[in-house]
Amino acid sequence: MYMNAGYLNNSLVDFKDKTKPLVVGSCGTYRLYNRPKLPTYRPRGRLDFQILYVSSGIAHFHFDHAENDTIVPAGNMVLYRPKEFQKYEYYAADQTEVYWVHFTGGNVTNILRSYGIRDDMRVFYTGTSLEYERLFKRMISELQHCQANYKEMLSMLLRHLLILIHRQLSRQHTRKNEYLEREMDLAAQYFNDHYNLNLCIEDYAASRGMSVSWFIRNFKEYTGTTPMQYIVSIRITNAQMLLETTSYSITEIGNIVGYENPLYFSRIFRKQKGFSPSAYRKQI
Repeated sequence: MYMNAGYLNNSLVDFKDKTKPLVVGSCGTYRLYNRPKLPTYRPRGRLDFQILYVSSGIAHFHFDHAENDTIVPAGNMVLYRPKEFQKYEYYAADQTEVYWVHFTGGNVTNILRSYGIRDDMRVFYTGTSLEYERLFKRMISELQHCQANYKEMLSMLLRHLLILIHRQLSRQHTRKNEYLEREMDLAAQYFNDHYNLNLCIEDYAASRGMSVSWFIRNFKEYTGTTPMQYIVSIRITNAQMLLETTSYSITEIGNIVGYENPLYFSRIFRKQKGFSPSAYRKQI
């Protein structure tokens, strides 16, 4: 096993320090290759915060309870907050390599939030990068050599790491928004082009590789209505136009906009407009 670590004031005891906004207490790395397992068990957690970066292999984390087993692969970071239950293991068979940093301060929670790390985030994908490793190694070196202003340098290096994390999280959010916008635009256009057909929301969602609940939830967030409400709105709007500008019968108009049953069409129209189709046409 390879390990390298540095500790503030050469002390392995965790501590809480609110005299400064951000204080790095320790930093290190583990890489397993000849030791079968490296476990960590802290049922009462620690007094400080900890970020762990899985740079290769996988790690096993047991959040909240020892029975829970969450496999965290390379390219993810894990955040522990003060006094949170901690239990995790690394296995040589998984070729695990992990970097970690412990930190405290009087404004840590707000600092994390400012870099896009919400209070409910425990595991977040950041991708693998030599830049992350370089920053961890720099913090280890600063803790070991204690050169002039090293505490300030440690705080700056940790902020540098948090900035890189924030940029990665922001890119993920942007990509997610671009994907959502494209998919919801496609769905709205499809419904506009085929509103008069017998549309099945489940079939459409499946054709785009989406679960029905996910699609409905995001379509409503994007348009303000559910997919079916959106389709009904298009049908009734077009029926309204036909009632105003043509002499087609109510049954014919219902068929044109997608309703084979004239009674059902009248009921839906009344629900949307407050009048039956025939009453609406007489009013016009």
